[in-house]
Amino acid sequence: MKRLSLVVFCLMIVVAVAPVVTPAPTQVQAQEDTLTVLCTPQEDWCVAMTQAFEEETGIETSYVRMSSGESLARIRATQDDPEFSVWWGGPADAFIAAYEEDLIEPYEPELASVLAPNAVGEDHSWHGVYVGALGFCSNVSFLEELGIDPPTSWDDLLDPALKSNVAMAHPATSGTAFTAFWTIVTLKADEFEAAEEGTGYDEDGMPTQEAIDAAFEYYSELHQNILQYTRSGAAPGQMAGTGEIAVAIIFSHDCVKLQVEGFEGVVVNTFPEEGTGYEIGGMALIKNAPEPEAAKMWIEWALTPEAQVIGQDVNSLQLPTNPDTPVSELSVNLSEVNLVDYNFVAAGMNRVEIVERFDAEIAPQPTE
Repeated sequence: MKRLSLVVFCLMIVVAVAPVVTPAPTQVQAQEDTLTVLCTPQEDWCVAMTQAFEEETGIETSYVRMSSGESLARIRATQDDPEFSVWWGGPADAFIAAYEEDLIEPYEPELASVLAPNAVGEDHSWHGVYVGALGFCSNVSFLEELGIDPPTSWDDLLDPALKSNVAMAHPATSGTAFTAFWTIVTLKADEFEAAEEGTGYDEDGMPTQEAIDAAFEYYSELHQNILQYTRSGAAPGQMAGTGEIAVAIIFSHDCVKLQVEGFEGVVVNTFPEEGTGYEIGGMALIKNAPEPEAAKMWIEWALTPEAQVIGQDVNSLQLPTNPDTPVSELSVNLSEVNLVDYNFVAAGMNRVEIVERFDAEIAPQPTE
């Protein structure tokens, strides 16, 4: 299996031995006194970020919270008259897809220099602000009733005992769910490479159509155990916490947030042993933004340690991308997790086609 480069990964999750000195960002002078943010992470983090930015700059800041897929669709639908100026949060593949469609525009902030290479988009079209890995968030009591252990592989989710007891978001609306789908594409491509040389990846290192088709076959089988496809990627975790389902497919930091906020002993966080996908949460300047200078100020500010540590105040425990940012001891140590070699560019380029096919082929299927 392909593994994330240890050097790049250690740079990315910023658990560095030597301190890194963050240069002071260049102060951009805003010509606007308002800013509207399209915010993808959980609501309380959106609130905390916009309030802090307003206090820091004096710019009246508001936000609309949408999941990653919804954000991309909204930007696409309003591209002739954008409603938002900056898009903050959500997996990078959505930003890559947006850049392919000319929906966001490059802007190079001063602090881009402190980021790992894989946290900087082509032409500085987007920049990473946090990192997190996918996992399984399971209700302990529910699993005991079913007589099964917490899942530790993707194949464990296919257990007939879990029929109608698993939840995940829909890849069309959720970056979490799309990350999960592309993770399976990557694992299938790795399997084909191991079994038959040259059938998993093409000459450019992109997963082949055969690998994508195999991922659809997996999800067709998993569909039989799915109780509900939610709009938000974090919502299945709440369902696990309240006992509506046994297992949620979510980002691990969202499961930790549940544990910290009252579900300790109720939900357990596990990872698939064969490998799991991860996100680099991005941000970008929306093309033809109505408040471009205020948006650039946000981008400069959001890469500072002072901004990146805000998530920890609301128990959003993703790992920051700025290496000067303190890391909570509650955050998942991703160096202990088997991460697949997640190709963000390939995921972004295939995103639209995959979500349309999922919506047509998988979601409407009846369960047996």
